Amino acid sequence: MSVAVDGETQMRTVAVIGLGAMGLGMAKSLLAAGLVVRGCDLSAAAVAALAEAGGTGCATPAEAVQGASVVVSVVVNADQTEAILFGPQGIAEVMPANAVFVSCATMAPEKARDFAGRLEALGRLYLDAPISGGAARAAKGELTILASGRPEAFAAADAALEAMSAKLYRLGDAAGTGAAFKMINQLLAGVHIAAACEAITFAARQDLDLEMVYEVITASAGNSWMFENRIPHVLAGDYRPLSAVEIFVKDLGIIQDMARAARYPVPLAAAALQLYLGAAGAGMGRDDDSSLARLYAGLSGVTLPKGESVS
Repeated sequence: MSVAVDGETQMRTVAVIGLGAMGLGMAKSLLAAGLVVRGCDLSAAAVAALAEAGGTGCATPAEAVQGASVVVSVVVNADQTEAILFGPQGIAEVMPANAVFVSCATMAPEKARDFAGRLEALGRLYLDAPISGGAARAAKGELTILASGRPEAFAAADAALEAMSAKLYRLGDAAGTGAAFKMINQLLAGVHIAAACEAITFAARQDLDLEMVYEVITASAGNSWMFENRIPHVLAGDYRPLSAVEIFVKDLGIIQDMARAARYPVPLAAAALQLYLGAAGAGMGRDDDSSLARLYAGLSGVTLPKGESVS
């Protein structure tokens, strides 16, 4: 069923594909900015949550994008992005002409360039726009967006980008640049989480008061954003996924591929990847990435705080 909208409404309509922890928060930020939001997700509960917040829940991506000038895709990876755009039920030819697809998935730069070229050949726009900031900042419209693409793509997505972000970096006219910036961030994030988990578990091995370790380190030069953000999960024994181990299996794997192609050594990222692979292999792939502390604990016989169980 097609949706008939006037030109002004279409300019204010945003479709959000993927209503997980990040996507639903972003959709709510768009609604708070006065935009019309249509969305879809495999989870009926997520679609219902969007409707409860004032958006329109849709059964499929093709239904969601009807009448939307901006499509924000908040899926996990390049494969899911390609399926949404160009798969059997893809939206590339269903999106209104000159609509912009804002791709927030973390992916290799060459994938972003490929998708942009294919979509632009069909008369639509593509903005390479990976995000950083977590679910809480997504819900507040305070994400960092690392975007690159044609000036007309930025112009078309301007209101949506402003609603979702506290910091918007315009990183150039070519898709792929935003993706490359995001991979630098992911290299650091993945290594910092691994280092934080190694440190807190080593502190436990020394029989230190972990709460006091956290207090001391967060006030000292050894602190990092990831230590400050992730170690409370360890202290609470709560490994419910805010960012899953498998995310860094994927992202650090992409970094390895990029580095290999560039003949550039990334030994710290490579070592961190082995830890994430170990945690995933031990059954923690869907648990929070702070589960690396549990991997270390298992290797060293350390007992960490226990909280709610995770699947």
